[in-house]
Amino acid sequence: MAALRPPRPDAAADEVARIAAAAPDWATLAAVARSCVACPELAAARRHVVVGDVPVSGRPLVAFVGEAPGATEDETGRPFVGKSGALLDQLLAEAGLDRAECAVLNVVKCRPPGNRTPKAPEVARCSGWLNRQIELLDPPAIVALGLSAAKWFLGPRTVLARAREHGAHPWNGRGLYVTYHPSAAIRFGPNGAPRAALAADLRQVAYLVGKRDRP
Repeated sequence: MAALRPPRPDAAADEVARIAAAAPDWATLAAVARSCVACPELAAARRHVVVGDVPVSGRPLVAFVGEAPGATEDETGRPFVGKSGALLDQLLAEAGLDRAECAVLNVVKCRPPGNRTPKAPEVARCSGWLNRQIELLDPPAIVALGLSAAKWFLGPRTVLARAREHGAHPWNGRGLYVTYHPSAAIRFGPNGAPRAALAADLRQVAYLVGKRDRP
């Protein structure tokens, strides 16, 4: 299945893509991303640009990509450190994956006001950052956490359940896996289907990257 790109970018998106593509390494990319004002509403309301967490050294085993930062992430400047992050960390550990060996990113780097879903132009403007992050990190596997992230990779008509059942989607030379966002697992409770599916998917990914003997 061919990779589908986000919506056609406007001039601000073109500029972000140009700046991001010119960054030679992660440190440079992170520095320029932190000063981004391509989305005026997001730039005015944010406390931090949440660039992402990456391993201190070496290539990440997996890149996890969510939708956008929440309130705790905006306050701290780090992704997935609120309730969703705590559950993600727990399930990663249970699956045999060390978060310190993975990259944790978001499609949109600034918190949308009121935690609303990012608008299509915001996603388009931020896409240059995520594209370059993946190029620089070169993870062998990517996990899209939730529908918004899945749509970024696979297109606006993506249905999460179907994309998840598909298994590995080839995306720019690496395997892309789609699963539920930890917030959905929290919303449906500890015995709900999203949490069970997310846990199972993380075990499968851990197996595929050599971190457990069986899924």
